Amino acid sequence: MKKKVLLMGKSGSGKTSMRSIIFANYIARDTTRLGATIDVEHSHVRFLGNLVLNLWDCGGQEGFMKQYFAQQRDNIFRNVEVLIYVFDVESQEIERDIHYYQSCLEALLQNSPEAKIFCLVHKMDLVPEGLRESVFTERMEDLIKLSKPMNVTCFRTSIWDETLYKAWSSIVTMLIPNVAALENSVTHFGNVIEADEVLLFEKATFLVISHCQSKKNRDSHRFEKVSNIIKQFKLSCSKLGAKFQSMEVRNSAFAAFIDTFTSNTYVMVVMSDPTLPSEATLVNIRNARKYFEELENPSNSAMNHHGHKYH
Repeated sequence: MKKKVLLMGKSGSGKTSMRSIIFANYIARDTTRLGATIDVEHSHVRFLGNLVLNLWDCGGQEGFMKQYFAQQRDNIFRNVEVLIYVFDVESQEIERDIHYYQSCLEALLQNSPEAKIFCLVHKMDLVPEGLRESVFTERMEDLIKLSKPMNVTCFRTSIWDETLYKAWSSIVTMLIPNVAALENSVTHFGNVIEADEVLLFEKATFLVISHCQSKKNRDSHRFEKVSNIIKQFKLSCSKLGAKFQSMEVRNSAFAAFIDTFTSNTYVMVVMSDPTLPSEATLVNIRNARKYFEELENPSNSAMNHHGHKYH
């Protein structure tokens, strides 16, 4: 199943850097080596096995932008599922940025009126910490007004922290066809084994695709921090030629397990009773695997909700 995703925004706003971090395993400091994107760079990213993101990274120099709205208009804006428009928070040409953004919306209204629209207010690390919330809120309110009659979802992002993962997790999750069934099953699994939290990560990108929690946690960014940490850990393992399969973290307050789950996911289970033997949780993860494999590939087998026992 192919989904066309447009990545747009003016030159230097950070589009290719974020794409490289999420999908090509770059780390933030390595993105300084990336050159400007010339015209449109196409990439096909396989996500969760059978979902293919057909990513169009559109160079943002003025000459290219004008072509997108003239000669290339139909080609670029036809059959779009998602537009991700990146605004550099420090841009000195905000009016021109808005003009191009609204031109994109017009072209989408004509060619792909059902497309979902996301705006990323990017490079937020350049804004002093105490001002980030107010700067982002103001930008978001403006963008919501400027996008009418279309609806837009806004995120604040930076390649230097977990906000990038949060935005891309939310965007990609909207493209997963059976995401509601996945959420329900993760919640059911969490309830049955009495876990504090269960998180499902996509294998290649480590984006969070589903989660449930039974206890409120103080840190609302912890999923993305875990994504970031484990992805880097997994990359370090592969550089050493070691294969990352699973890990366990334990202290006096909780036990957390990260394990290979289905062929396309990792699972993280957090238990607040650290006296529980590891084996009990690992057996439950093992028993749930087959069911989640079927959920990902419903065509391969008849779905059976009741044939799997968790302890």
